[in-house]
Amino acid sequence: MVAEEDLRTVLAELHRLRTRVPQLTGALAAGVDGLVVAHDTPGVDPEGLAALTAAALGVAVRVADATGNGGFRELLVRGERGYVATYAAGRTAVLTLLAQDRVNVGRLHLEGRRAGARIGELLDAAEAVRPHPRTAPARTRTARAPRATAAEARTATDS
Repeated sequence: MVAEEDLRTVLAELHRLRTRVPQLTGALAAGVDGLVVAHDTPGVDPEGLAALTAAALGVAVRVADATGNGGFRELLVRGERGYVATYAAGRTAVLTLLAQDRVNVGRLHLEGRRAGARIGELLDAAEAVRPHPRTAPARTRTARAPRATAAEARTATDS
């Protein structure tokens, strides 16, 4: 959970971004898990957009990894009436921007990358100081076959 002050700061960054790039029609900061952090997306369901962003991010990360191009940095989708651009925002978040078709894509990338870096720094710093719940002491397990983790299960089904 992000502190209220941090949420206001992220939202203010989204508003400044929309001022710097007038052709933006929406801006959303979300966790890589698909949960909304902050949004300025009139006419667009932010929860749905965050979930779709997480799904697209999963594919983009796998494509970058499979091609040996390193970690995810950004994704650009061009539709008939505009763009959807997603930028890495630190370790745990992404910034998704919606823009009109007439946007200057170079300017979109410049401002999106800068805003993603600022939002990422803020959210990563907030995560670093957030108290984590204590874990319960490990219990003794009986002799059962170990359960597969979610990642192992996905890997097994992907094969």
